[in-house]
Amino acid sequence: MKTILIAGVAALVAIAAPAFAQSVPEKTGVNSALGIAPKTQDFVTEAAQSDMLEIESSKLALTKADSDKSKQFADRMIKDHTETSTELKGLIAAGKVQVNLPASLDKAHKDKLDKLAKLSGKDFTREYNDLQLAAHKDAVSLFERYGKSGENQALKAFASQHLPHLQAHLMMAQDLNK
Repeated sequence: MKTILIAGVAALVAIAAPAFAQSVPEKTGVNSALGIAPKTQDFVTEAAQSDMLEIESSKLALTKADSDKSKQFADRMIKDHTETSTELKGLIAAGKVQVNLPASLDKAHKDKLDKLAKLSGKDFTREYNDLQLAAHKDAVSLFERYGKSGENQALKAFASQHLPHLQAHLMMAQDLNK
């Protein structure tokens, strides 16, 4: 069954790869489910998208969340993900990683942010907290996989360096609804 799934996804990738910034196996979660490291472009795209979503959703949380715990978490997310984003941009600008960096949120991430922006109070806080939990689970998986088996040495070091921070964020996100 895995072989059929992988073969099917590989065929889709071959056909669709030029049309998408992120490969089908990474976008659909197949790589994550199988523990396969993302391609360098996929890692950079997903890390940058995640950082942008974390920063923008957390800016909203500072004014819309009804929980001091969520607001404190949001403040930390803005600080930490701005630093990560700046460092990733620096690796690309220095030529250590030669890929394209997305300049704005893709549709999936933009839709999450738009949904969140329409909420307020307890509804906002619950959705923000859930978003943070899911986003950090995904980020930990992404950084673990790339840190272990990624193609670019500078980016592997970046992923490994930031993984403990993301794991700490995940633990904090798990405590938000308690």
